[in-house]
Amino acid sequence: VNKEIVSLINHNGGSACGLTGKDGDLIRARKLHVKRDNPEMQAPEIIDIGHVGEVESIQTGIVEMLLNAGFTPVIAPIGAGEDGTSYNINADVVAARVAEVLGAEKLILLTDVTGIRDADGETLTGLNTREVETLMQDGTIQGGMIPKAQSAIGAVRNGVHSAHIIDGRTQHAALLEIFTDQGIGTLISEDN
Repeated sequence: VNKEIVSLINHNGGSACGLTGKDGDLIRARKLHVKRDNPEMQAPEIIDIGHVGEVESIQTGIVEMLLNAGFTPVIAPIGAGEDGTSYNINADVVAARVAEVLGAEKLILLTDVTGIRDADGETLTGLNTREVETLMQDGTIQGGMIPKAQSAIGAVRNGVHSAHIIDGRTQHAALLEIFTDQGIGTLISEDN
């Protein structure tokens, strides 16, 4: 997917460069340990989910070098452990952490739904971080939207001015979200 995105950007007049979090030591990762409560055991069960990791740290030197040279970096969410082991990391988590470290103005997360939806399936267009947390706690936000919502909250609370969750299948989705008053997805900002 990384190289397809790079090719599309380059084909449409941009200058993109694909990399992974292993390049330039961009993403330092550690193995993700998943624990599950098991009533038959006294302690939580630890589940090995293979080469799945979580972000330990972000070093933006290579990204800043590419940006300063006029390139759009396209980052595949693969990080390296201290011993060099490769770990696959949730792309939303990586995007949010990179946005935080770079001091980005906006974080835009593309998905295959219109944004965060309420219990009736209606897209919620403007939320603050506290409201998003409430929607996760009451079960309105579920499944694959949870890491997107958590990433958006973390980014906004760590200096990114706003996070947007939008439907990437919509033509010109990012432009419509950024340059129209009504937008097309969910805008998340800090609590007032």
